[in-house]
Amino acid sequence: MLFEDRVIEIMKYIKRDGSVTTKKLVEELNTSESTIRRDLVELEKIGKLTRVHGGAIRKRVHSEEESLDDKFLLNKNSKEKIAKRAASLVEDGDSIYLDGGSTTFEMIKYLKGKDITVVTNGINHIFELMKNDIKSYVLGGYIKKVTGVVLGAQSFENIKQFSFDYAFMGANGIDNKKGFTTSDLEEAKLKAEAISLGQEVYILADKSKFGKVYFVKIADIKDANIITDEALENIAEDIKEKTKILEV
Repeated sequence: MLFEDRVIEIMKYIKRDGSVTTKKLVEELNTSESTIRRDLVELEKIGKLTRVHGGAIRKRVHSEEESLDDKFLLNKNSKEKIAKRAASLVEDGDSIYLDGGSTTFEMIKYLKGKDITVVTNGINHIFELMKNDIKSYVLGGYIKKVTGVVLGAQSFENIKQFSFDYAFMGANGIDNKKGFTTSDLEEAKLKAEAISLGQEVYILADKSKFGKVYFVKIADIKDANIITDEALENIAEDIKEKTKILEV
């Protein structure tokens, strides 16, 4: 069976069932496991599906975001390691932007004692920064309750006043083709502006973010470096050709 014919059959299962196993494809298409694996790699590269252990699943576009409380509970150990590595990059005299998010929040305790200036749109962040005696500015605007961040036209205008040695950002999804994505249009706009203002930009993301695509694009992969606990081999290989990935 030709590659094009196998693709039609593979996508039929993906669209109908949402997932398919490598074993099933080997049996149904009467071909080798190595051939099916290569087919799935090619289909993932062009954004048709996401490979998982033992097969593949439908490529999903996520439109909803977890609450901040939920985010704090997810992959906490990984976030601690990522945050500590990110904070180690910051030196006395630096001006940095901390995007509102659970992993950037974890950075703050590791910044204590450094002579730095921080700008943030995170409501929880500003209280933690005050507690750790770090000079800080908070952007103005309205508060998005579910994630505890400040957004809107005022925050977008505020941030334009600054330039940053480092911008430490969050993203809900990281995909080689779709780039860094999130679920909220206004968050994406503010994040993109912060990225443009940073001399060095790092997306802080645990391995669960790789291969996911959310509703709104923030930036291309080449626009920011990544700090992660584990860069999934099948996804990160192509990403590493476009940007730097620091693993902790």
